[in-house]
Amino acid sequence: MNFSRVALLLSLLPSAHAFADTPNREDALKLPDVLISANRQVEQRDASTAANTVFTLADIERLQPTSITDLLNRVPGVQVAQSGGRGSLPGIYIRGTKAAQSLVLVDGQRIANATSADSALQYLNVDQIERVEVLRGSRSVVYGADAIGGVIQIFTRRGAEQGLQARLHTGFGNRGTSQNSLGLSGGNERTHFNLSTSLDETNGINRTGPSFASDADHDAYRNKSYSLNLSHWLNDDVEIGFNVLDNRGKTEFDNPFGLFDPVTFNSVGQQQYSDFELSSLGTYLDARINERWKTRLEVGHSENREKTADKLSDDRYVFNTYRDSVNWQNDLTLDDRNSLTLGADGYEDRVNSSTAFDEDSRWNRAVFVQHRFKGDGFSTELGLRHDKNQQFGSQNTWSGALTIPLNDANDVLFSYTEGFRAPTFNDLYYPGFSNPNLKPEHSKSYEVQWRSRLSETRKLEASLYRTDLKDAIALDADFTPQNIGSARINGFEASLEQQLFGWTGKLGASIIDPEDRDTGHTLNRRARRTLNLDLDRQFDRLGVGASWQAVSSSYNDEANTQDIGGYALFGLRSSWKASRDVKLEFKLDNALDTRYSRTLYSFDGSNHGYREEGRTWMFGVTWTPEL
Repeated sequence: MNFSRVALLLSLLPSAHAFADTPNREDALKLPDVLISANRQVEQRDASTAANTVFTLADIERLQPTSITDLLNRVPGVQVAQSGGRGSLPGIYIRGTKAAQSLVLVDGQRIANATSADSALQYLNVDQIERVEVLRGSRSVVYGADAIGGVIQIFTRRGAEQGLQARLHTGFGNRGTSQNSLGLSGGNERTHFNLSTSLDETNGINRTGPSFASDADHDAYRNKSYSLNLSHWLNDDVEIGFNVLDNRGKTEFDNPFGLFDPVTFNSVGQQQYSDFELSSLGTYLDARINERWKTRLEVGHSENREKTADKLSDDRYVFNTYRDSVNWQNDLTLDDRNSLTLGADGYEDRVNSSTAFDEDSRWNRAVFVQHRFKGDGFSTELGLRHDKNQQFGSQNTWSGALTIPLNDANDVLFSYTEGFRAPTFNDLYYPGFSNPNLKPEHSKSYEVQWRSRLSETRKLEASLYRTDLKDAIALDADFTPQNIGSARINGFEASLEQQLFGWTGKLGASIIDPEDRDTGHTLNRRARRTLNLDLDRQFDRLGVGASWQAVSSSYNDEANTQDIGGYALFGLRSSWKASRDVKLEFKLDNALDTRYSRTLYSFDGSNHGYREEGRTWMFGVTWTPEL
């Protein structure tokens, strides 16, 4: 790697206007107009080169989502496809890339398991969440492997700024659904804390139609979770803190493919369930060394543990990932117009499984640098990262962006980013079905964004992008992973925020053309068109809202022979502030009781859709007394 080229480029950049002061990270988590995940530092959303969507705590309380995936379905360019139950693994497709090609973080910690790269987002309890940030497009220069499609970062609940505040929420709905949470938060000028716990349960529905008799039951779900956050300013320049999140429980699911019986040579039914535990622990030191230098050191540990069992047999499968990580970042203001970010990070994955892998641990270390210039006529961002991984060796990643303000209300952004995805332990070492010689997948992305502040009450953002994937890991005829795939994804997405006659509307639209370049087929389970609309209004103490989502048809298989029909969903919600401390909430999802599926399964030679929830309702009461 020729670092002299980097030095030359940096020396040629002009210099002039310092960045405005920004709030500290803990305070910024409560603000809607800032972004943290794009560059691991607080910045104004309008100043970031990353296409992004942010859900604050106020948004979460207004939208009343059942899960994190409910929020993600509202993001333009993001699709979620689950199969087989509330706790079933969701396929998350950001800009047409698959789930393993996007990075999921909780308070800065990676939570995906190392065997299959599944992030287990479905196990995160929304009552423990303060904020969700979604970045669309590669951020591999900042985060390294797996951030090809984008980054999803979830921040856990934070403490109150002053005094003590308790929070008690209880809710119930159809299908035996209940949601209960209890929290206490507080703070003063130097210290903030939050402690909360919650329990989420539902009897579920029967997710399959034609299947084994053992599948003709409801698939229940139970999730117990708690979180703890503490931050403390040692003085005006140094902050320390830690955060803990733990989710654990049990989820049942259908398996219409059955279990192969070596005696009869037939498949037999199962009643499968998983005991899961998903946790993260992080601690940090954030310091302002002087007026031009900020530094942040983070150390973390996460665990993704799952044991799958069958009530009708002795089958047990365990896949546990334990991950330790460290990140050190330095943000330097060189002068009024130039800033520089220098960082180093590393993590180590350890796998404990009922399946015997040839290797059960690996490490990754990286250094990165990013320069940003802000001028009157244009702004630039240039980044470089070098990763070294124990299994797949070294990888260099580049990114660059140019922002041109057309006038006070309109900006145009041009960007180029590279990305890669490291092979998983399953890809490399799963007995009989692996390939230890795999290379990482690679991507190159090109994007043009237009951002317009049409008025104080209207904001429009649009993106036109292309992503090229090569060395994609796919199974050959012997079900062995090989670097044999390539894909091209063209896309357009737009979002509009509008306030009119007291109503606040948010519209998101996406059109993608995800093509397998080897076969010419459309990548499976990606709908070409999606549309989302949220309308809300506050009438004194009464809040009302409605949501509408439309998704076009897609293909379930790579050969494009199994059609998944499109669908549209309509929902209603309301809240009433009964008193200063008490709020009542009600929501009605899938109000028209639409029948739809996002994935298919085969049984007796025919294809059938996994059932999604029909009409569901939920009523809740929240009590927030000040102590």
